[in-house]
Amino acid sequence: MDTKNEGQIKRSLQTRHLSMIALGGSIGTGLFIASGSAITTAGPGGALIAYGVMGIMVYFLMTSLAEMATYIPLTGSFAAYAGKFVSPALGFALGWNYWFNAAITVPVEITTVGLVMNFWFPHVPAWMFSGVIFLVIFIINYLSVRSYGETEFWLALIKVLAVVAFLIVGVLVIFGIMGGQAPIGMRNFTYKDAPFVHGVPGIISVFLVAGFSFQGTEMIGIAAGESANPEKSVPEAIKSTFWRILLFYILTIFVIAVILPYTNKNLLSADVQDIVTSPFTLVFQRAGLAAAASVMNAVILVAVLSAANSWMYASTRMLYSQAREGYAWKIFGIVNKRGIPIYGLLGTMVVGVLVWLTQFIGPEAYNYLVAASGLCGFIAWFGIAISHYRFRRAFIAQGHDVKELKYHALLFPFGPIFAFILCIVVIAGQNIDAFLKLDWSNILISYMSLPLVLILFFYYKFRYGSKLIPLDQVDLSRKTKGESFEDEEHHEA
Repeated sequence: MDTKNEGQIKRSLQTRHLSMIALGGSIGTGLFIASGSAITTAGPGGALIAYGVMGIMVYFLMTSLAEMATYIPLTGSFAAYAGKFVSPALGFALGWNYWFNAAITVPVEITTVGLVMNFWFPHVPAWMFSGVIFLVIFIINYLSVRSYGETEFWLALIKVLAVVAFLIVGVLVIFGIMGGQAPIGMRNFTYKDAPFVHGVPGIISVFLVAGFSFQGTEMIGIAAGESANPEKSVPEAIKSTFWRILLFYILTIFVIAVILPYTNKNLLSADVQDIVTSPFTLVFQRAGLAAAASVMNAVILVAVLSAANSWMYASTRMLYSQAREGYAWKIFGIVNKRGIPIYGLLGTMVVGVLVWLTQFIGPEAYNYLVAASGLCGFIAWFGIAISHYRFRRAFIAQGHDVKELKYHALLFPFGPIFAFILCIVVIAGQNIDAFLKLDWSNILISYMSLPLVLILFFYYKFRYGSKLIPLDQVDLSRKTKGESFEDEEHHEA
């Protein structure tokens, strides 16, 4: 490559990459494992309502992100948008909050890889598998953005095929075609206190589970800055991805709830260390598939690898964006000849390894670090909603016509306001029981993200005098701050 191209981000991600990045970010252990606990907590009907409402909120968030990303495509977009459209202090806080979350999530997923591998190799220390995967994930992200996109495309495709296979097998079991039993009918869906268990509080508590399951869809905004044609790719990816995600989740929960009663003890106890309790495994076993546990363990492994790969990418690009916006040391904004923010990647890798090592040195510190990242995703969504609301209002206030936008988010201003309110409800309701019991230890663990992001916000606000940007002064120029690109010609497969 010519030296003149050094230091430029490459626009080499295609629509299929963006679609699978969003799918890969949302189809993971939340669907394969946590969906069972949601059914137990709220009943089949309550779980469907909770996932449906949360899915609608995510749709509004994704369309809000699409409107901004097609107008000004930025790497690490939503934190940069908060800084441009709301206030620099909010951009600073959201960017570091999200980077912190992503940098911690990478070693958490890497650790999970070791636990999953122990299913087949119980006598090999889990850390050995984790160490190898850490290196592999680093190399994938070191090579090029296209290597990340291709890897994520194929990993996500495997997960999608697993969900499709599960739905087909589930329907065959329901109608008695597989499993050697009579048709199941809807009796489990209305069993005892079903379809609604624990009433409204049960549904609200499942909002949290559903929210965590959907987290990762915002990565499409982070990747928008490296899309070959963001004005076309981002809207197409979001439109197709949302309906696939919602359909997968709603149909999956319905199939599980029809086949397994909500009182099944395995639904509540499922975790990656005991794959035989996954609702997917239980349904495959009900269908008479002998290798169900081993197959699902392989799918869980793919899901975790995909998550680690995506979070490594997301954390690197967010650190790069923070540097380009002036919120982090400039060295993290340096890009090598292959279009990789190399120092951002190395910085994230070092932090990830240090976090990973804390579990061997001080397990309690490791657990607190993991807990501290718990609400970061919802805080990021909150930032997307308020940024879009301010963007559209500033756009109109400065004399622009909505027709100028290549993509229009539906039902403005209802969409961002609805998402804004629901994010606050979910964040506030993270652990109501802890407040009722005045369990300060659990309160600290559950809400640790909030004081961290507030400290970041007020630190920047008071140190640099950051204020809410007046609508007529919001920067709507389509020139990216400190960011340059190299387009690459690629044909979509």
